[in-house]
Amino acid sequence: MLDDFSKRTKAIRAMLELAQEAGWEALSLSDIAGRAGLNLADLRQEFSCKSDILRAFQKEVDGEVLSKVRVTPGQGMRDKVFDIVMTRFEVMGPYKPALRRIAKDLSCRPGEAASLACSSLASQYWMLAGAGAKLDGLGAGVRVAGLAAVYSKAFQVWLDDNSPGLDRTMATLDRKLRKGEDWLMGMERLCRCACGFMPRGWGRRTEPGPTSTSSAAPTM
Repeated sequence: MLDDFSKRTKAIRAMLELAQEAGWEALSLSDIAGRAGLNLADLRQEFSCKSDILRAFQKEVDGEVLSKVRVTPGQGMRDKVFDIVMTRFEVMGPYKPALRRIAKDLSCRPGEAASLACSSLASQYWMLAGAGAKLDGLGAGVRVAGLAAVYSKAFQVWLDDNSPGLDRTMATLDRKLRKGEDWLMGMERLCRCACGFMPRGWGRRTEPGPTSTSSAAPTM
């Protein structure tokens, strides 16, 4: 990933390198442009602000993960989500030191962190799509939000998990997915009941599917 020489990729690489060296808070657009061998006009053509470069990194990760997705016949949805999230951590592995510093700085800048919420949710949407989860109807938003919540917990553990097998990360992700799956099934039942009481024409009541296909709820 990030192995081409486009202006966009150069800027993303420069942002990650500088964030690892000096942190996110001290990082300026001029710094990024200088490290990437670009000028500010080049940077403006590709991005709207500093956070936009981080969002571009998220998209690069999304694409790399989705290119690695392999469907295993008979695999349950929770296992599919587990595999795709762990693949995401694998893809981000070379950039962990930079992401650790970025996450630490953004934890003290809630406004800036909040500006990344939409792109983070979009990433979780695509991860669910890659796992083959159902992403229509009333439960779609619940699934995406649930995955985002679980992923956030696993991400924080992953940042400090330096073991070769990422044992702590896997254990946290598995535990959170199991709890999330139970919660999601309860929410879907509640939604179906609520739809059943809607006046005719307000919405279409969906038939419950097999519980084995419910997507597991699981920040870069």
